[in-house]
Amino acid sequence: MDSASVSDAINSAFAAQRAKVEERRLTFGLAERREALKNLSRAIRKNDAVIFAALKSDFGKPEAEVILSEILPVTQEIRHTLRHLRGWMRPTRHLPSLTTLGTSARVVPQAGGVCLIISPWNYPFNLALGPLVSCLAAGNSAILKPSEMTPATSALIARIIAETFPPDLVAVIEGGKDVSQVLLALPFDHIFFTGSPAVGRVVMEAASKHLASVTLELGGKSPTIVGPDADIELAAKWIAFGKFINAGQTCIAPDHLFVHSAVKERFLAALRARIAKAYGSGAESPHLAKIVNDHHARRLAGLLDDAKAKGAKVLSGGSAQGRAIEPTLIEAITPEMEIDREEIFGPVLPVMTYDDIETVLARINARPKPLSLYIFDRDKARVDHILAATSSGGAGVNLTVLQYSHSGLPFGGVNNSGIGSAHGYEGFRAFSHERALLCNRFSALPLVFPPYDGLAGRLIGFAKRLLG
Repeated sequence: MDSASVSDAINSAFAAQRAKVEERRLTFGLAERREALKNLSRAIRKNDAVIFAALKSDFGKPEAEVILSEILPVTQEIRHTLRHLRGWMRPTRHLPSLTTLGTSARVVPQAGGVCLIISPWNYPFNLALGPLVSCLAAGNSAILKPSEMTPATSALIARIIAETFPPDLVAVIEGGKDVSQVLLALPFDHIFFTGSPAVGRVVMEAASKHLASVTLELGGKSPTIVGPDADIELAAKWIAFGKFINAGQTCIAPDHLFVHSAVKERFLAALRARIAKAYGSGAESPHLAKIVNDHHARRLAGLLDDAKAKGAKVLSGGSAQGRAIEPTLIEAITPEMEIDREEIFGPVLPVMTYDDIETVLARINARPKPLSLYIFDRDKARVDHILAATSSGGAGVNLTVLQYSHSGLPFGGVNNSGIGSAHGYEGFRAFSHERALLCNRFSALPLVFPPYDGLAGRLIGFAKRLLG
């Protein structure tokens, strides 16, 4: 389609959903929302073989990894939401204050209206449909814009949505940057964006023109600390898994390691052994996904070449065949290297040695707040100190990335790594407006209405003494 046709299609989809907002507020209740989520779950189960094929085409993703990182998070989110939605939708009651005695107070969650979900390429199925679960649970309609960088998965999502929902409830608009620009010019009620901090700023600026609320799931360089009392084998297993799942193209993957000098050699030996067991040697492994496209493969090769040219040492790995890059460990990183400044987003893991934890904390705190922080140590006092001294969107102790999968935990960043939270109840809240409702039953406040003399003055004076 030409640009005019694309713009017409977008405006038409938006207008169709906007026209249904008031009607849906009255008719899209608990039963209808539950049915919509069940329909989505059935559609996913029906298309599992096609989902495997699409992600194989876009990423070369192993089938087991598709199940673990793309399908299960969405179906688990649906299951959790169906179990709890009735309670989430129920108004919450609040006790009155002194001046509101004689009233009843409730907070009533309301649907926001028409929402825009812009999803990224790194987990194109999970990060498109996961937010949609929360959006529908909160009673909204949605226009979903999947990434153009994963064409097979984006086309599949468009087909699944078209077969599952009427377009005035959920519509998919495919395309690139120009499509996003047209969408962002529209007055959506809420925008949910997952991607880089740089693009997140663009989204937030566009939303500000309509005063739309936003949820921004961004990223950053998530640090990982291996302490002197770490369980070495446990740390090696979790760090290898968290870093190299999806070939490192994960916003909460360990970006770089700080390893205490007392355990460095034992840890590196264990980590190399774990990588070899999980992925073998060389760039081609049936258990390792590929880089999404040639551009990003060249970007990663450039980061590695720049680091080596400036003195970094490759500890293991380093080979590449097209979009297949071998899990790679490097050390001797300095601030002049691009790999020390950019989010790596690939299977290259810098390892840095430390003796004093305070130097590590100072380095972490000198940078933008990361999406995740990981600590491997059995010393609870040290772990607590690290957590208290740092700020991050989320944190994991003696594990990596699993915090994303806990439906009871909010998932989100802080400042540079994001705004707002997703998943479970927090996802429902992100797509809802919490309406304050105060009803008069037998309020005594008219006793102190003006004129402020006589009884009114005496009551106000009594209240002042009581609260003073």
